[in-house]
Amino acid sequence: MSLSKVLVNRVDAAMGRIPCDVLFKNCNFLDVFSCQWRSGEIGVVEGTVVGLEAGLKGKREIDLKGKKIVPGFIDAHVHIESSCLLPSNFESVVLSKGTTTAICDPHELANVCGLYGIEYFLSAAEKMKMDLRVMLSSCVPSTHMETNGGGVLNSQDLQKLSSHPKVLGLAEMMNMPGVIHNDPEVLKKLTQFSDTNIDGHCPLLSGKNLSAYAAAGITTCHESSQLEEAREKLIKGMKVWIREGSVAKDLKTLIPLLNLATSTRIGFCTDDRNPLDIAHEGHLDHLLRMAIKSGVSPEVAYRSASLSVANHYGLDRGFYRKGAIAPGFVADIVILEDAASCAIDDVWVRGERVSELEKSPNPKTEATQTVKATVPEIQDLKGPEGRVHIIRVSPGKIITGREVGDTSQLGVAKLSVLERYGRGSKPANGYVRGFGENFKGAIASSVGHDSHNLIVVGSDLFEMQVALKALIESQGGFVVVQNKSVLAHLALPLGGLMSEKNPQLIAKSLLELRAASRHIGCSMVEPFLQLAFLSLPVIPSLKLTDKGLVDVEQFKIISVSAA
Repeated sequence: MSLSKVLVNRVDAAMGRIPCDVLFKNCNFLDVFSCQWRSGEIGVVEGTVVGLEAGLKGKREIDLKGKKIVPGFIDAHVHIESSCLLPSNFESVVLSKGTTTAICDPHELANVCGLYGIEYFLSAAEKMKMDLRVMLSSCVPSTHMETNGGGVLNSQDLQKLSSHPKVLGLAEMMNMPGVIHNDPEVLKKLTQFSDTNIDGHCPLLSGKNLSAYAAAGITTCHESSQLEEAREKLIKGMKVWIREGSVAKDLKTLIPLLNLATSTRIGFCTDDRNPLDIAHEGHLDHLLRMAIKSGVSPEVAYRSASLSVANHYGLDRGFYRKGAIAPGFVADIVILEDAASCAIDDVWVRGERVSELEKSPNPKTEATQTVKATVPEIQDLKGPEGRVHIIRVSPGKIITGREVGDTSQLGVAKLSVLERYGRGSKPANGYVRGFGENFKGAIASSVGHDSHNLIVVGSDLFEMQVALKALIESQGGFVVVQNKSVLAHLALPLGGLMSEKNPQLIAKSLLELRAASRHIGCSMVEPFLQLAFLSLPVIPSLKLTDKGLVDVEQFKIISVSAA
């Protein structure tokens, strides 16, 4: 149907000359422009709201009996790969939770497969019912201090995809030193995308460094973990996306910033959230419940989860606008049983009831057989002994502490990262504290942000070897080992990141993995994604990559030995 015909149908339906496709009667909808509830009727034609007045007619009329309606939720920043789900399976679990739009950065798969990783998600986005928008991955790899499988994506590579209708701009710029010190390739990317959206990634950055980063045209950050850190970013004109993932949990710390005045500058994101947490707690609806329970008014919270994000990314403009319940806006609608607890009664996307939709197809993936490592010898997993630099992990944080201690101290575990793309290098070895004083066994993962080499933590070198062997044989996943036996294992053969299994089976496996990790004395609630972030060399303070121990603040590799 031509746009002119669509326009005629909208106008005729709004005027009452033809019936609406769907008419929601007796409802109270949130006017996100004023943060007030309005009573009325909502007419929808061809997936778009056309009227709010009484007296319209509909081919399908639904009496909501006074229930409240809010716009569909927009996840401001998410890596779908971290859900372990293929795109359509991700869609199937989050749509029913009210997330109708997501801004994704596919840099996890891009680090494994290069440009194909981004193309895969663009292909998926074209077929999905939810509106999946893609930010082009800016830092593949995130630094020179790690090995990935996708090589280096430069500005010319990204330019090839920049005109795709699902592309919104440049994804999280993790190379803070490159921005601040005018790295030529970083400047090329920033210049190339200067007239679009450029997302940020600047944990703990402040003062002149933050001013320089923002002056380079970077306008958001989802990495704030401290209240004053986020406040300074707001003062300097950046948008703050409040994150509550499976590991990084910042909402309780940052929520005091959210009020009516700041709600146009603050949104919500999940970043990395696994299907078990989505099933048990929720997706963005979980963040909204937490925000409202913390004292934010429901009206303000729902605005931040919709219009604020849509406005930033330009989704509230054009012929198919998003982020509000108003004429000309796409009918992404969440019907609430209770606004204060974000209890969802029903969800509609593009004017269609989610429960009545057929499952979206997944594109055929070529991201198989990506784990090409060989099982290391026992002696190759052995790190230096005596006084060493130790990574200190805190639950709910991806920022790590650091200390100097002895390898024989209680609670200090061995940590190894094995390059998995077939370069043949030996593992890098270090030490970590935080997995528990009674931790006896090994936990390993092929999800190791952002280059996704194999990472294993353990109390015994042989059991660490057994865990790595299991990952190599299954082409990736999560595994728990004790007494030289695999206790629990979830295979993730697609890029070492995702599984074709349905969300319920994956959630069941994650429960088994958590139970097994507790059985071996691990004190972490979510040890697998917590482990995954120990190899991310752009988050302070100490991290371990396949090339060695990284002092993130000095942005260089240092010796593990502190003698």
